[in-house]
Amino acid sequence: MYMSDEKYMVSALKYRPQSWDSIVGQHNIAKTLQQAIQSDHLAQAYLFCGPRGVGKTSTARLFAKAINLKHDEKLQDFSYNIYELDAASNNQVDDIRNLNDQVRIPPQKGKYKVYIIDEVHMLSQSAFNAFLKTLEEPPPHAVFILATTEKHKIIPTILSRCQVYDFHRISILDIVDHLENIAKKEDVKIEKEALHVIAEKADGALRDALSCFDLMVNFCEGDITYKKVIQNLNILDHDYYFKLIDLVLENKIHESLLLFAEILSKGFDGKLFISGLATHLRNLMMSKDERTLQILEYSSELKGKFSEQATRIDPDDITTMLTLLSESETSYKSSQNQRLLIEITLMQLCSVQIQKKKAKSVAILPPNFLDIEEIGPLPKNHQIKKTDIKLKKQHESLELEVEEPKIIAPKRSLSIKKRSLTTSISGIRKKLNDKEEQVQKQEELLINSNSKFSSHLLIEKWNKFAEIKKKEGKMGLHTTLTKSSPILKNDFNVDFHLDSEVQKMDLQKETPYLLEYLRKELNNGSIQIHLHVSEMENQKISQLTSRERFFQMAEKNPDLHLFKEEFDLDLEY
Repeated sequence: MYMSDEKYMVSALKYRPQSWDSIVGQHNIAKTLQQAIQSDHLAQAYLFCGPRGVGKTSTARLFAKAINLKHDEKLQDFSYNIYELDAASNNQVDDIRNLNDQVRIPPQKGKYKVYIIDEVHMLSQSAFNAFLKTLEEPPPHAVFILATTEKHKIIPTILSRCQVYDFHRISILDIVDHLENIAKKEDVKIEKEALHVIAEKADGALRDALSCFDLMVNFCEGDITYKKVIQNLNILDHDYYFKLIDLVLENKIHESLLLFAEILSKGFDGKLFISGLATHLRNLMMSKDERTLQILEYSSELKGKFSEQATRIDPDDITTMLTLLSESETSYKSSQNQRLLIEITLMQLCSVQIQKKKAKSVAILPPNFLDIEEIGPLPKNHQIKKTDIKLKKQHESLELEVEEPKIIAPKRSLSIKKRSLTTSISGIRKKLNDKEEQVQKQEELLINSNSKFSSHLLIEKWNKFAEIKKKEGKMGLHTTLTKSSPILKNDFNVDFHLDSEVQKMDLQKETPYLLEYLRKELNNGSIQIHLHVSEMENQKISQLTSRERFFQMAEKNPDLHLFKEEFDLDLEY
């Protein structure tokens, strides 16, 4: 039985790494430290940083022993050479001063004295300052190894004096392999899926995984199964999420709500459910491609389940669902009725595909035709207004898919004969095409027309356009247009003089509309407008208008244009 013939020791201590090969998930760091010892290129200080339970302290102890073993392999007792200090409880100036005094004394055995300071970020500011000089210029026999979980709390002057090694989270596969080896040594039966659940729960911390392993050994009495692990660690089974997505794809709202009620009855938190469902959808998106499928750190059996379900869901639907879940998760904490919030989210998830189909459907008939009991022809003098039916103009033939709609006749005394739906659509399309051809002909006639007009008539129409802009609230543009009069030249060319480049830039935006207006009102498609800026020497800022000053400032800060357009502002002279 598991550890029955000896004094009980937790797995995190019993299987703490005792050699470089036993370090889990940090092989690059282990190799670098070994090479530093072999080449005798030791730094005066090292900083090991990373999340909890990833092997920082264990690696520091192995490193400290290996430093002296290189010079004397017969050494057995390292107590005189390795000193450990817990900075969480020894974080004052006096503690660091005592350490500085000890550093001066050379080792009794071996070549180096190694000082391991754990949780170094807990040192006070004054303690850090007291430690700086010793860390920068330690005696040749002293090596410092600092360990911390919060690198950002270490002051820059300490960081600059250390070689920094970043320990990363241990992968799920590495944790699974390590737990599997321990289970074999302890003669414990455990399912592969159960190991994956424990590794996921540990979140990259091997110490947490070993603690969960010990817990499950005691709970299962040496026979650990997937169902027992799920039950004891309070983890939502993947099967719940697979079932829920199946119900969502089938638009079964009530069944989804019942499944959520079952989950709540087992004591699971609603936020945990939302987070788990979002993770499941993310895994489905990854499973849509063989390349991203390899990112998932699950067993091959579970990957197969994800791949199978991923074939039945559209990537756009997954994106929409993830957006809904993200909004729900954000609103969860502040919601007065958290259960209702999640239930509404489930209803929205079940309706994603229905809403998608509605968005793709084409509006074929006007609203008043949807309450018709039978199809019948309209009276001869009946005309369909353009405002009743809005059809998207297409240059190619219009293709409509009609799923045999049930049409109901309007309750009117007017006798209606049957007529085909195709005829109605064809008639509407013909009218729209005729209208478009008519507009094109009018534009061609206008372009080809060259009606003569006087300067007086040009000024009259010009001022009329300015008045229109004034009514639209564009007072600055009105002032620009009326400050001087347009000049009619040969071949219907119109010159207009402005005071500055700023006014010209502002008016150029409206020139196409002004040109179209004048051509239509004067029945002449050959009109051309030319803007000229009057030469002004030594123009002072005090002589500029407010509008010109605005554009001068905008040249230095272009965001002013965005501000003006965002709030639809206009500047008066």
